[in-house]
Amino acid sequence: MTAWFALTQGQFRRAVDASRRGQAVAQGTSVQVQLIAQEAKARARLGESGLTTVLESGRHLLDELPYPDRPDNHFKVDPAKWDYYAMDVHRMAQDDAEASEYAASVISDNIGPDGTELSPMRIAECRLTLAFVAGRDGDLEQAVGLGVEGLKDGHQSKVHLRMIASELDQELRRRFPGEGTVIGLAEALRAV
Repeated sequence: MTAWFALTQGQFRRAVDASRRGQAVAQGTSVQVQLIAQEAKARARLGESGLTTVLESGRHLLDELPYPDRPDNHFKVDPAKWDYYAMDVHRMAQDDAEASEYAASVISDNIGPDGTELSPMRIAECRLTLAFVAGRDGDLEQAVGLGVEGLKDGHQSKVHLRMIASELDQELRRRFPGEGTVIGLAEALRAV
């Protein structure tokens, strides 16, 4: 929990350190997998390299573990949750093709046969990821639209969504200085 709190509070070096300390005592468990993901997320935000190696180590460990009997347990990681974590890392590392692929996969995995969103929080973050990619591709309107839609649908972890949407807002303001369209995202962010 220390790693996650540090990550959401923007204390990325502390998140890396907490993740590594936790991994040392949680070896060979789903908790270690989750801590590897937290380390990769924090390192991506620090602009570090070598993230593919970190992600591969987490995926390798996950593949060695039995499928969790309760994947809805926050502390259990299944392959679908791992893809969700990897999406965040690729988004922050500006690996847009990979981030988009993971976002599409996570959305597909979390839509029921009747169109019901099974995991609104994950889908909300996927929309924010796709908003980043649209902004980087120069499509400000789509970026803001997806960002606003993502903020509207995420209900469970507002702290986490607010962090990602703030990162999106900062990136769009940097890429599109003086564009009034960005205000729509800022207003949605304030409402969360």
